[in-house]
Amino acid sequence: MCRMVDLQDSAVLVGPMNIATTRGLAKGSLSLPNILTFARIAAIPLVVGCIYAQAILDWPLWLRWVALAVFIAAAVTDFLDGYYARMWDQQSALGRMLDPIADKLLVASCLLMLAADGIIHGWTLWAAIVILCREILVSGLREYLAGLRVSVPVTKLAKWKTTAQLVAIGFLLAGEAGDQVIPHTTEIGLLLLWISAIVTIYTGWDYFRAGIHHLIKEDEG
Repeated sequence: MCRMVDLQDSAVLVGPMNIATTRGLAKGSLSLPNILTFARIAAIPLVVGCIYAQAILDWPLWLRWVALAVFIAAAVTDFLDGYYARMWDQQSALGRMLDPIADKLLVASCLLMLAADGIIHGWTLWAAIVILCREILVSGLREYLAGLRVSVPVTKLAKWKTTAQLVAIGFLLAGEAGDQVIPHTTEIGLLLLWISAIVTIYTGWDYFRAGIHHLIKEDEG
C-alpha cells in the first residue's frame, strides 16, 4: 500500500491512506480556518465584557482600548479564515456554516452593547435596527434556499457593507477613550453606521430580489 521515496529526494513515507487522512484532518473541525472562526466567536464575550465593565460598572476607560483591540483581532480573522481556506483548500461544511454566523454574532452583540451603553441612541438606533433586521432576513432567506439547493453568493457590495459596519463599530467601541485621542471619534462611528445601514438596505433588497424568484417557483410547483 505504501512505498518509500528515494532517500536522495526525500525520506517521506507516502501512501493513499496517509494522504486521505491528512486531507480529512485539514478539512475537519480543527483546521486553521475553523480555529480562526472559533476564535472570533470566543472574542465576543471579551468585547462585550470590557464594554459592560467600563460603561455600566464604571471601570477604567482603558477597557475600551482592550475591547477595541480584541474586536480588531476578531475582525482580522474574518478575512484570514476565508483566505487560508481557499489557499490551502481547507473549505469545509462546518466552516461555511459558522463563518457567517460568527460575523452576525459579533456585529449584533456589539450593537446591542453599544445601545445599552448609550453611544447608539436616538435616531441612530434605527440604523442599528435596520442592520439587525437585514441580517435576520438574509439568514432566513439563505436557510430556506439551502433547502432548495440554491446558493446565494455574497456580492462585493455586501463585503464592503460588512467592512463599513466593522469600521463603524470599531470607532464606537473606542467611544470616549477615542475622543480623547482623535476628536469626534464617536461622531465618525455614528456616521459610518448610518452609511452601512443605507448600504444594508440595498444589499438586503438585492438578496431578497435574487431569492424571491425561487420562492415563487416553489409555490407554483
